[in-house]
Amino acid sequence: MQSMDNAKKNTAMRAARMERGMSQADLANAVDATRQTIGLIEAGRYNPSLKLCTAICKTLGKTLDDLFWD
Repeated sequence: MQSMDNAKKNTAMRAARMERGMSQADLANAVDATRQTIGLIEAGRYNPSLKLCTAICKTLGKTLDDLFWD
């Protein structure tokens, strides 16, 4: 079952991606993942590796705290 914290964190990632004008496919290509993986992360249905989290943060200009941690 998804917690409210996960929903908030995934909303932050989606918002950061949209601020950059990126589609899920654009972000996926930038971090060497699939569009489906990005969609699952945003939906709170996939727990990405630390390597993928840091790549997403770097691409979106955010910190791990901004997108994945409280």
